[in-house]
Amino acid sequence: LGDTPTFEDVQPVGSRYDGQIVVFGQKFQQKMEALNAFVVGAGALGCEFLKLLAMMGVACSKNGKLTVTDDDTIEKSNLSRQFLFRQTDIGRSKSEVSGQAAQGMNPQLNIASLQNRVCPETEDVFNDSFWESLDVVINALDNVKARLYVDMRCVYFGKPLLESGTLGPKCNTQVVIPGLTENYGASRDPPEKQAPMCTIHSFPHNIDHCLAWARSEFEGHVEKAPSEVNAYLEDVAAYAANALKQADGQTKEQLEQVVDALCASKCTTFSECIVWARKVFDEYFYNRISQLVYTFPEDAKTSNGSPFWSPPKRFPRAIKFDCKDPTHMMFVRSASILRAQVYQIDVPEWCHDSAQFQQAADSYKTPDFVPRSGVKIETDPKATNKFASSGDDASMVENLLSQLEPVSKELPAKYRLTPIPFEKDDDTNFHMELITSLANLRARNYSIQEVDKLQAKLIAGRIIPAIATSTAVATGLVCLELYKVLQGVKLESYRNTFGNLSLPLFAMAEPIPPKIFEYNSMKWSLWDRWIIEGQEMTTKELLQWFSAKGLTCYSISCGPALIYNNLFPKHKERLDKKVLDIVKTVAKLEIPEYRKHFDLVVACEDDEGEDVDIPLVSVKFR
Repeated sequence: LGDTPTFEDVQPVGSRYDGQIVVFGQKFQQKMEALNAFVVGAGALGCEFLKLLAMMGVACSKNGKLTVTDDDTIEKSNLSRQFLFRQTDIGRSKSEVSGQAAQGMNPQLNIASLQNRVCPETEDVFNDSFWESLDVVINALDNVKARLYVDMRCVYFGKPLLESGTLGPKCNTQVVIPGLTENYGASRDPPEKQAPMCTIHSFPHNIDHCLAWARSEFEGHVEKAPSEVNAYLEDVAAYAANALKQADGQTKEQLEQVVDALCASKCTTFSECIVWARKVFDEYFYNRISQLVYTFPEDAKTSNGSPFWSPPKRFPRAIKFDCKDPTHMMFVRSASILRAQVYQIDVPEWCHDSAQFQQAADSYKTPDFVPRSGVKIETDPKATNKFASSGDDASMVENLLSQLEPVSKELPAKYRLTPIPFEKDDDTNFHMELITSLANLRARNYSIQEVDKLQAKLIAGRIIPAIATSTAVATGLVCLELYKVLQGVKLESYRNTFGNLSLPLFAMAEPIPPKIFEYNSMKWSLWDRWIIEGQEMTTKELLQWFSAKGLTCYSISCGPALIYNNLFPKHKERLDKKVLDIVKTVAKLEIPEYRKHFDLVVACEDDEGEDVDIPLVSVKFR
């Protein structure tokens, strides 16, 4: 704890905060009530934070303010763990509803609910004045990208950040204090291990591999390929010029998708969509498997003489279409419906009649498949490049473009396809039906245990069940650290925590201090920013400012633009010009009204010519 309060200060006053007052004192409680806090996110963590902050009395005076923001709306699936929401709130803004619920718990709470995402595009909302006014920032986010951005802003403006996260029964908290600890972005978790490309594409041995493949094929057919077609149709000449310039394996693959969608497999009626789905079934689950078995028979040997089909590899068996098999029909129905949506084709009512659809699906006659010799199938588990280049990529790209040229001229000017992004939570959109049937048919090829739609949804949707207890533990631990932030305690009093309720395990550690840089008598860390009052400052005066610190400045940049470099003779003309004017003319920097400064990246060296890593330089001009 911080300074010990006096006996008089810890006497109860008959308020709802007496529990805190007898521990921390009345002055501390007044400080709590005058706090200007920012909660980023109003989901599971955000709801718990708002409840706790309202109970603690944060921002419950006329001088205090609690700002909460979230651009998301309430869905039915949120109700099981985001306890400030009710059935009647579905479709409403999370921040608005959670703010009202928190205010209902404590009418004195001074709260502002916003519906903006915290990102570079909303810096007109969360501007310099907003960040400078804050006392503490509390993250309640569910993705690393947003966390890193908020962390960057907190470092820039020197604001305390209380970070937390949950993953099933696991939870973690991190305290980020200006000048005392390292920031959130200073350390990263190692990337998740992924199955080798050849395992996913040709040698799956568990259902996760099948679902990863199914998700990839889903995105390829209904999202990426239509998007690529639209990119081509948007500007045919520019697309063709860029394709000829690149002319690599990836470009060839993308053009093949466009040719397939506009030429070979273009659909204009729902019956054609069914035929396309049947062809895809035969290609994926019969032809490719037959080719694989032909290339690598069951008794195949590796180069060192051991069996090729040794564990974990599973020897596959091809599947012929059977209209009486429910999984076969689930695939053809969902694939044809989504194909129709991509091509903006109306889905007829008879599609939902099992007997009629079965008859339509069975009317397509499968041509005989003949395996080919010399087909290369990737077997190296270290291979990562899906778009392997070959010597004739350029000529193949030219050939594909020549196939597309007459087709593009015949299409209406506004002809476009409809890309469909994956949405796991809509039970009526046939997305999970297609992914589940793709994965299960793939699993059947390799004698792998199949899964139902719910299990497929959990794995393919990368869903980890949320546990309300983990959320409660994480937010409770963060609020304990908030008490310390308000008291301004020393580094050794703070704690970062990792918890796992399933073990159970709680590991607490003192935060790591930031790396300190030293030069002459100066010290700085990532928390430091050199701020220069510079509305009228010239480049020469800026160089003299650094020279007074014993540093020789040889290069100044603003964004991607080079403002000054002592190696360029022409840059000497800029020495007597105002830095602000050079930034506007050379860097083409448009400084909005809400910005009070612009940032420079300055390269300096010491007297011996060694580079010195200095802090970010901000020139304040308003």
